[in-house]
This record gives sequence, structure tokens and C-alpha cells, in this order.
Amino acid sequence: MFQKFYPDIYVDSAYTIDYEGLYADGYRGLIFDIDNTLVTHGAPADERAIALFAHLKELGFRCCFLSNNKEPRVKMFNDAVHMQYIFDAHKPSVSGYEQAMELMGTDKDTTIFIGDQIFTDVFGANRTGIPSIMVKYIYWKEEIQIVLKRRLEAIIMLGYRRYRRKHRTTARGAYFHSKDFKT
Repeated sequence: MFQKFYPDIYVDSAYTIDYEGLYADGYRGLIFDIDNTLVTHGAPADERAIALFAHLKELGFRCCFLSNNKEPRVKMFNDAVHMQYIFDAHKPSVSGYEQAMELMGTDKDTTIFIGDQIFTDVFGANRTGIPSIMVKYIYWKEEIQIVLKRRLEAIIMLGYRRYRRKHRTTARGAYFHSKDFKT
């Protein structure tokens, strides 16, 4: 019932993902959420984010930020890393994910989404038909509506952990088969 909200993989951080493994598996486009995925809510790109995106460019990835925030916030982050971006995306609407793939020149088979929220990020990626990597959110202090959603996410993640213990593999490629899913 809740499987439409389950990520393909759940990891500690966007900074611990094996991007080389993803590239070797044929992925070429990465769609990222920003707030609480890469930096704390409202923060500019820090040195760690700048280094990550320089590395992703070196590997050959195309990247796009997909955010429900207004353009000034997204642009402020992007000014330091110089990637494609879509603001006011209305996640989990499919249209933003499709627009991101169009901007990057990728498709559903070569694109992955990385974000920290189930009901916007992961659900939207699943609706679009692209794999999702959910990361632990960086900082717990958020707007009240997000704090309330986090409580519902905790319930869904209990089901996710049970599901993953029973189904250790996905049909998403070698990278996903090789990962130890959080339980």
C-alpha cells in the first residue's frame, strides 16, 4: 500500500553516495533537492557542496536542482555550483522531474533523484518512474508543516525497513543490487 512512497535506497547523506558506481551503471543525470538534502534549510552552497558538484561534473554527470522554493533561494544555492535548476516545481508533480530530464538530456533509464522527503521528493520520483535515493535530512529544525510530515514519514519508513528486509534487491541496476539497504 505504501510502496509508492518507498525510496529505492535510503542512505545517511548525499555526500556518501557512490557516484562512480552510479556512473558505471549507466546513470548520467542526477536530480537533487537542495534544502536538508545538500545544506541546511535556506543555506547557500558550502565548500562540501561545491566540491561534490565539481566532482560530479568531472565524472560526466549532468545535474539539475528541483525545488519547491522560489527562484531567489534556488539561485542563491546554484550561484556557487552552476548547474541547471527548476524552482517552484510543485513536487511531487511529474512535470518538474520530466522538465529536469529534458534540461539534462537524459531519460527515465539514465536519471536518479536524490532528496530527503518522502511525500514530495521520493513520491514524485516514483510517480515519474525514476529511481530515488532518500537521504537523512541534515537538520531537524524546520518549518512546522515539514516537522509534521516527518512524523508521518517515520511511520512509512517502518514499513520500508520491513519491506527491504524481505526484498533485498531492486530492478534498477547493479549499483542498487550491490547496496546494503538501511534497516
